[in-house]
Amino acid sequence: MDFSFERRKVLVTGHTGFKGSWLTLWLSMLKADITGIALDPEDRAGAFNAMNISSLCKDIRQDINDYNEVYSIFREQKPEIVFHLAAQPLVLESYERPMETMQTNVMGTVNILEACRKTPSVRTIVVITTDKCYENREWVYGYREHDRLGGRDPYSVSKAAAELVVKAYSKSFFTPETGVGLATARAGNVIGGGDWAANRIVPDCIRALTHNQTIEVRNPFSVRPWQHVLEPLGGYLMLAQRLRENPEKFSGPWNFGPEYEGIRDVGYLVNEMIHFWEEGDWVDIGTGTKDQLHEARLLTLDISKARNLLLWQPAYTFRQSVEATVSWYKSQFIGEDIAKKGIEQIEEYQKHSL
Repeated sequence: MDFSFERRKVLVTGHTGFKGSWLTLWLSMLKADITGIALDPEDRAGAFNAMNISSLCKDIRQDINDYNEVYSIFREQKPEIVFHLAAQPLVLESYERPMETMQTNVMGTVNILEACRKTPSVRTIVVITTDKCYENREWVYGYREHDRLGGRDPYSVSKAAAELVVKAYSKSFFTPETGVGLATARAGNVIGGGDWAANRIVPDCIRALTHNQTIEVRNPFSVRPWQHVLEPLGGYLMLAQRLRENPEKFSGPWNFGPEYEGIRDVGYLVNEMIHFWEEGDWVDIGTGTKDQLHEARLLTLDISKARNLLLWQPAYTFRQSVEATVSWYKSQFIGEDIAKKGIEQIEEYQKHSL
């Protein structure tokens, strides 16, 4: 992949999060002028602190729910390109904090788009949502960008609503004659080093493995489109570049997911994690639990649009994705230079994606 972001003014919301940290690192390697807007990182051991991301950007701690402060930052920084990743990203957490999830994921998106609308320097906007924005009918084939949006948990509904917000702004304010490109990116389940969120399978595995404990798995038979974090991030960067070149053609929704062989159940992923860690075991704690909160069992994406129009495609196999993920955590566990590790992993990924 050949990206041109040198000296471009880029604003990333959610840069202290897992995906935001990796995106900021990659943008810094591309010599972009980066401003980050986010809350404090939730985990001291996560990607943001481990890879020293604060040194790579203008690190601004700001809640996106405060529109006046957000707009003030836009006015001052005058970004050309905006990646909006800030969100409440967890399904189970959305059951605990439904109002906060809706506020951040829906009205937070409104705040960012309104700030973009009132900032003349902004020409390219990529809003990151999720594959869970689709109304899940447990189909065996992948969802396409024009399939129906929806959801039954607060997180999925909030992301579907964010997609509708983007569509409204696109039709009302960022029309072709404005020359501003606005797109959404819907990625499958992302794995990679530096994710320490609660109730996510990879961090749960690593926490157990580093403490020589049995991994407890809630939904071993749930099927997901697993991909390494650098896969969709490469798609976001490519999408931003294409939006800058031809906003009318590339605006709209885009799926970024793995090849078919990357669509695996949770139990298979856990076995691969144990394989590359070289020890460990797991137990199913979810099957038959009556009061278990709902999570979709089958969800896959059709990536034909990105493959054919963006000329983007996954570079890693499922095993390569898991191996790279475990390698990062192993390096952190034994005290290696994680900032260097992150750069090396991006460089290695770029070789595979040529």
